[in-house]
Amino acid sequence: MKYKILLTLALSLIINICSGQQSSAWDKWNWLIGDWSGEGSGKPGSGGGTFSFSLDLDSKVLIRKSHSEYPSTEGKSTVVHEDLMIVYLDSTDSPNKAIYFDNEGHTINYTISYSDKEIVLTSDKAPNRPVFRLVYKLIDTETVNTRFEFSQDGEKFSPYIEGISKKINL
Repeated sequence: MKYKILLTLALSLIINICSGQQSSAWDKWNWLIGDWSGEGSGKPGSGGGTFSFSLDLDSKVLIRKSHSEYPSTEGKSTVVHEDLMIVYLDSTDSPNKAIYFDNEGHTINYTISYSDKEIVLTSDKAPNRPVFRLVYKLIDTETVNTRFEFSQDGEKFSPYIEGISKKINL
C-alpha cells in the first residue's frame, strides 16, 4: 500500500514538473498570445489587418496567422496579404526557431532572440538573398509595435512595413 502511495506521489510530482517546464517555455510570448488588430504603412502603402498568436499541438508550437489589406490606389489594385508562421521548440526545448509561409509563395526560416519588451525574428542568411527581421515591441499590455525590415548585408536594416496593433481579446 505504501508503495502505491509513493508511486502515485512520484508520478504526480513528475507531471507537475513537466507541466511547469512546458508552460515556462512560452513565457516570453505570453504578452503576444491573443488576437490583434492594427494599422500600418510601408512599401505596399497604408493598410490594416489582424493577426493572432495561439498555442497548438499540446503547447508544442505557437501559431501566428495574419491577414492584411492595402486598399487600391491609382494604378494599383487592392493587395491582400495572408501568412502563417509556426514558432517551435528547438533541441533545447526553447522557442528559438520559426518558419513563415505566405500567399505570395515566400518561405522564411527565422532564429528568435528576446529582450524585456521585444521579440526579434531574424531570417537565416543565404547567398544572394536579403535578410529579413520581424520585430514585436511591447508598448503596453494591450498595444504592440510590429516592424518588418530587410537588409542586403544582415547588418543595416531598412523598414518595409511598420504598424501599431491593439489587443482585441482582453
